[in-house]
Amino acid sequence: MKRVGVIGGGQLAWMMGDAAKKLGVELVVQTPNRNDPAVSIAQDKVFAAVDDAVATEVLATKSDVITFENEFVNLDALSVLAGQGVCFRPNLAALAPLLDKYHQRCYLRDLKLPVPQFFALEEQEDIASKIEYLGFPLVLKSRRHGYDGQGTFIIQDLAALQQKLNSSNITLFLIEQFVPFARELAVIAARSVEGEVVTYPVVETQQEQQVCRRVIAPADITLHQATEIEAIAHTLLNSLQVVGVFGIELFLTNNGQVLINEIAPRTHNSGHFSLDACETSQFEQHLRAVCGMPLGNPVLQCPSAVMVNLLGYENSHSNYHSQRQQLAAIPRAFVHWYGKTTSRPGRKLGHVTVLLDDQNQDTASTIAHNIEFIWYPSQIRS
Repeated sequence: MKRVGVIGGGQLAWMMGDAAKKLGVELVVQTPNRNDPAVSIAQDKVFAAVDDAVATEVLATKSDVITFENEFVNLDALSVLAGQGVCFRPNLAALAPLLDKYHQRCYLRDLKLPVPQFFALEEQEDIASKIEYLGFPLVLKSRRHGYDGQGTFIIQDLAALQQKLNSSNITLFLIEQFVPFARELAVIAARSVEGEVVTYPVVETQQEQQVCRRVIAPADITLHQATEIEAIAHTLLNSLQVVGVFGIELFLTNNGQVLINEIAPRTHNSGHFSLDACETSQFEQHLRAVCGMPLGNPVLQCPSAVMVNLLGYENSHSNYHSQRQQLAAIPRAFVHWYGKTTSRPGRKLGHVTVLLDDQNQDTASTIAHNIEFIWYPSQIRS
């Protein structure tokens, strides 16, 4: 039986649990907290921070291959273990150009993939002259460790930019063009040990305060746009020689241009719909890839689906049993509750996917709003 070590014990690792049982794979997680979601489904655990390479050395003794639930790792330290024969999938060379968002932008640009205009903001430089050609608004991003909108700021003018830089404890920033997009899109792609690449249907993601609230699968885009996005995924994964699943977030501009927003070198929130709507979920696909198994079919098993994140809106220890019961009563709804012991505003506590009989965007939007009507108190509904 294959044993897969997972660095990180959050909901992404937790959602590998059912797939691991199906495939006859045992999961071993490295995670800092005994209450983290994946602890309940793991066959073995190493309780340590995800960037603790000493703990990862212990994880390696318990695992045939090691993969990642998040990218907040110490690549230099892990490279020592790789040099000692520890098998990481995706390999560390595939992660190296992606963890720093400036380096990621440069890598994509050098592959001639479409990205917004950007530059690194170095200390003590003439900001005004550097940003003149971009104009305002613009986007200021932390180069490391940002997710769910953390470390990302929409800046309206030079004074606001100076204030944010002076008040932040972050030292490395990326500045990029603000894209007035028509829609945000995403695609999940997987690559096998043999180099086979499969892509899931392109989806529309709907963000609020830079946190994903809803995903509609498939996105209402042209065949040409879908083909272009699939080609982007193939180019990227083959260039990096990835083994595993990546999430690719994109912008669709008002004139129909596709631009890459960010790359997530792991399973991704935009692919959660696949648990219930696809023949092979992104989590099963990832385990298949890292274990050297043939990839599964990513096809949708229904005309369309809508996924809604259940985000925390208060500080509490509630399990929201009544709301979850109401959500489960929605026809063809699947409620996934991550088992987190505390709620706080913006925290991802679970998600709901509803399978649909057609590709009517209005139907998907209505169901998404019905879910949010049940979940959120009236005073904070958007």
